[in-house]
This record gives sequence, C-alpha cells and structure tokens, in this order.
Amino acid sequence: MKILWVFAHPERRSLNGSLMEAGLAELAERGHDVRVSDLYAMGWKPVVDAADFPGAGAGAGTGTDACSAEGDRLVVGEAQERGYRERRLSPDVLAEQEKIDWADAIVLHFPLWWFGPPAILKGWLDRVLVQGFAFGLKDDQGRTRRYGDGGLVGKRALIVTSVGAREASFGPRGIHGHVDEVLFPLLHGTFWYTGAAALPPFVVYGADRADAKAAADAAARLRARLAELPTQRPIAYRYENSADYDGELVLRPDLEPGRTGLGVHRVDDSAAPAPAPAAAEAGAPGAAE
Repeated sequence: MKILWVFAHPERRSLNGSLMEAGLAELAERGHDVRVSDLYAMGWKPVVDAADFPGAGAGAGTGTDACSAEGDRLVVGEAQERGYRERRLSPDVLAEQEKIDWADAIVLHFPLWWFGPPAILKGWLDRVLVQGFAFGLKDDQGRTRRYGDGGLVGKRALIVTSVGAREASFGPRGIHGHVDEVLFPLLHGTFWYTGAAALPPFVVYGADRADAKAAADAAARLRARLAELPTQRPIAYRYENSADYDGELVLRPDLEPGRTGLGVHRVDDSAAPAPAPAAAEAGAPGAAE
C-alpha cells in the first residue's frame, strides 16, 4: 500500500514521536510505501487566507470578511474550488493534495488537545481538503457525493492519537464521552464525509504518565494495528445516498426507533470496537504526550 502519515506534534522526542518511528518501521518492514507530512517540522501554515489563492485576482480578495460574494472579498469555498480547478492554489497545498492522490491510506497522528486535533492539523484539513477536491462533487445523477462518497472514496483512513486520561473515562459511560463519539467529527465528519473508509481509531491512554514499559507496549500495539491496515474492517457508517435517510437527511424513524445521538449513524452500533488497552492510569484529557 501507499500510505500518507500526517504527524502533528511539536516534539519528535515525545511518546507520539516514538510511536511514529515504530509505526513507520512496521510499515517499511511490510513493504509499504510511506510519505510523511510532519507539520511542525514543515512549518505548516495553519490558516486559510488569500495567500492560498495566488494569481486569482480580485475575486480572491484581501479583506477579512470571508462570507460575502461581491467585490474583492474572499469567499473561501468558491476561491478554493476555483483555485483547485485552475491549479492556482499555493504550492504547499498542491503538494499535500498530490500526496493524498498518491496514497491508498491516510494516517492522522496527533495528541488529543481539548478534545480535538492541534490547530496545525485542523489547519491542514481546512487548507488541503478543499471544495472540488475532497468534497462538493456531484455524481452522474446530480446528487452531492458525501458520507460514503466523495473525493477520497476508495482510501482508508486511521487516527492515531493519545490522551492524558485513563481508558474508563473515555468509555461508554465515561465523563469525557465515548472516544468514538469524541472523535466523531474526524471519523464521520471528515473521513466518511469525503468518502474515505474510517478505521477504528488507535488510542493511547494515560500518555502523559507513560513510562518506558508503557511506551513500548503502546508501540507494540500500534505495530499490530498497522499490520492489519490493508484488511481491517472499517466503521460501518451509513451512506447518505441510501434509503436510510429522508429528504431532510434525517434517519428514517423505522431505523433505530427510540434512539438518538451519534451512534444511530452506524449500521450496527453494538459492534463498535472496544477502546485500546490503557497505557497508564491517570491524567487529564487535555494533557497528552
């Protein structure tokens, strides 16, 4: 397989840095081709602005109001789609899109900060997965391609992340919320929305207190998960362009009757994979190595 590994941690000597080294070694030993986007090392610009659309003229705008469609104001969606179509996006964005086109699978690797990825990775998603490339496409019948279809259809996608808290607190009744639901915006709202098959996430718990043994155990578990990357069963999310949703994109009342919440968007939510074993016992959700 061809794999793009997107790494978002400011310290390569961290637990996450050592996990990436172990993961890359495993993939190399198995004969996979890997490219790495180390966002901090690259000095990745995390914000969308007019500089993303060089040579686009006045229509791309230089103002701060990104919502208006008139004059020289920047309309982000339109500018991104036009820039992608005309190959007028900034070179750093085009380079990352080329990596995605090349890849069969994408790994997003980051510490969970305030229940989401670091700003630099959010900015990578904002700037790279532009309209016309990853989403905003139509099928032959004029329907919008999303949630199981889109620009990344046919690719597999895996989250590798760490949290400071212990496993139970990210379980089904844990105070932080179930980890699959905490990561739902990425798993469902980014991967599945653009058509990529979202794999169950790999999570290291208690990361900020992990000793050498815990780190070695986490690395061994990650290597085992990566060995299954080509074959592991993705999360069974429902397709938008199916009979499961009505015209308002609401789940039909005869499906999962009486239930609400994020779990209803899985075909068989009871089959959700168990969280990975804890690496340590204590910590806060925002403090992750």
